[in-house]
This record gives sequence, structure tokens and C-alpha cells, in this order.
Amino acid sequence: MSTDPAPRPHATAEEVEAARHDRKLANVLYHDWEAGSYDDKWSISYDERCITYAADRFRTAVDGHGAGDAAWPYERALELGSGTGFFLLNLMQAGLAEHGSVTDLSPGMVQAALRNAEHLGLDVDGRVADAEKIPYDDDTFDVVVGHAVLHHIPDLDTAFREILRVLKPGGRFVFAGEPTKIGDRYARKLGQLTWKAATTVTRLPALAGWRRPQAELDESSRAAALEAVVDIHVFDPAELDRIARAAGASDVRVVTEEFTAAMLGWPVRTFEAAVPPGKLGMRWALFAYHGWQRLSWLDRCVLSRVVPRAWFYNALITGTKRPESH
Repeated sequence: MSTDPAPRPHATAEEVEAARHDRKLANVLYHDWEAGSYDDKWSISYDERCITYAADRFRTAVDGHGAGDAAWPYERALELGSGTGFFLLNLMQAGLAEHGSVTDLSPGMVQAALRNAEHLGLDVDGRVADAEKIPYDDDTFDVVVGHAVLHHIPDLDTAFREILRVLKPGGRFVFAGEPTKIGDRYARKLGQLTWKAATTVTRLPALAGWRRPQAELDESSRAAALEAVVDIHVFDPAELDRIARAAGASDVRVVTEEFTAAMLGWPVRTFEAAVPPGKLGMRWALFAYHGWQRLSWLDRCVLSRVVPRAWFYNALITGTKRPESH
């Protein structure tokens, strides 16, 4: 287990203000804050639902059709910005790799990921680490992965060079869940409108039981202020491709997904965050999940043929380290 320092308690208003001027401090404060509730907030699990989701994201990035990667299983895998371990741990359960390493700027997230790995019986080590200076030797990993992490990293040029440095020659990287410029614009607007509507309507006396305590809402507002700082980048798919190639990656491929699915997903997640935990129940959960599945099918099988890729919410990128690289 990791011997890194314990996570910080929830950030104070003063710390939030200081973090506005320090992106990396903001990342530590925000993700330490979220570590204990992150899996519940984002409906993360380590069962067939999320195993399938993670494996499909990897395979979609690699070949666009979900057919798979002939290199599975890899021997050693690294996740950058692992959070609670959602992407790598579910990929390992799907057979991606035999041994995994999780890294994150947040001590709280590294600890949560290691606890989850231990509970699942997976061979995983972890370090508190900066993606711009990865604390592993050259040519260490067969695959490097990440989910919703690139948009948090200030210097992506340096980060991609580090990713290629720690990859073995011929090794692959796969990153998923990165917001596009257009997708982020409509997702944030939908989230803001949903939050305003939910917190306004639940002020009515008849709906008082649907309103979170004011202290929790105030805390959510402070967390949202930090989130606005830690979300540094939104991506044009072509620019993301250019960054990876400029760092020396080969076989680079960027695809996008979730258009109508994102238009459902963001209001759903926001509404869930605005009401007390457990209030919505299993019927809501099934509605949200099956609705997302159906709209994802529509996006993938129909709209991807007619809608520009930059309009979709999520960008996925993969590439390899040249075999002759040193």
C-alpha cells in the first residue's frame, strides 16, 4: 500500500480562493474533497456495467468499432489521474493487464484507488504523482491509460512526452472522456439550468424532503468553484491529435462519442447531485442507464455519420511509441 501523505480535509473558502491562482493545488484540493464520494457521484462501480463501459472505450479508441486490441493482455499498465481507479481497475477486470499502477496528484484519490484494487483482488501499486513528471523509469509500461484526465493537466506537451518516455517501444496509450469545445459548452449550460431549476423547485414546502441541507448545497458550490479551476482544457479533436504527434507519438487516432447521450447525461447527473442521496431509487437509475444506452446507440450508429465529430461531447485518443524510440 502507498505511504503517501493522507488527503486534506474539505477545502475552506480561503483555500478555494488561493487555489484559483494555482491549478495543481486546485486539483489536489478538489479531488481530495471528492475522493470519498466520487464513485457515488458518478455512478462508478466495478461490476459488469462499468467493466463493459471501460473496455468499450478502450477498444473504440483503438479501432473505432469495439473489436479489441491484439496486444491484450498487456503485462504492465499505468493510469494517469486515476481518481478512484475506475478506468484501470475495470480494464484489468476485463483482462487488459496483469499488473497495474495508479497515479494521481490527489493523495485521497490514490488511497481510494488502492482500497478498491485491494477489495477486487487486483495486483496494483500507487503513487501520488504529477503527469508532467511521471515517477517511473523509461520504457517501463506496455500501456498507459487515463479517463477524463488530460483536460486537468496544465502542460500537455510535457505530459505526452512523459507518457512516451515511460512506455516501452511499441507501447500504446489510450485516453477517453475528454471534453470537446462544443460539447463542453452545451453540457455546462444544461448542467447550470438543471441545478438552478432543481434548487429552486425544491424550495417549495411540499418538496422540502427533496432538498439537500443548505450546508451541503453551500459545500457543493465551493466544490463547483474549484471544479471551474481544475478543468483547464477543452479540445478540438484535430488539436488533440497535433499535440500527441508533436510529442513524438505515432499511429495517433482521435475519435468522438456522445451527442444526444451527453444531452441526457449531464442534466441527469446534475439533478442527482441536487437531491438527497438515495432519494431517486432504482427506477430512476434504470431510466438513466437505459436512456443513456439507447441514445449512445443513436449517436454511434446514426448521428456519427451526419454530425461533425467536433459536436460530440467526449474525445478519445490513442497512439503508440515508435519501436525504435529510446
